[in-house]
Amino acid sequence: MVQLIIGTRGAGKTKKLISAVHEAYESSTGNVVCVEKGKTLTRQIKPQVRLISADEFGVTGYDAFYGFLSGICASDYDVTHIFVDATLRIGSRDYNELAAFLKKVKTTLCEAEGKRFTFTVSADKGDLPAEVFDFCSEAA
Repeated sequence: MVQLIIGTRGAGKTKKLISAVHEAYESSTGNVVCVEKGKTLTRQIKPQVRLISADEFGVTGYDAFYGFLSGICASDYDVTHIFVDATLRIGSRDYNELAAFLKKVKTTLCEAEGKRFTFTVSADKGDLPAEVFDFCSEAA
């Protein structure tokens, strides 16, 4: 399953993400991972959750981003949930590339590997292409 937390800057996306991370940690029978751009969530995420900065690994663009997420899944079969903050800042603001990336994540990492992904997307919902919602649901 792929979920999106959508909203413009300052809409509270990161707070929702942090809450969802902690809920997943409490209910998961495996490991929970949170990927961020930079190091802004260090004090807000429980230390039992694996917090990874995409910047430390030079991840830019959706191809590198997909490879990075695949590597996380391949290195730890016990990962159940992966949360990503600042998706567009890691990938790009090209919404068509975002749609293709989300489709690939859903078909290969979610369906084949059984992982759950939640991404924050800093954009107005109306600006996103309709095909994004063919692969994803909006988080409540």
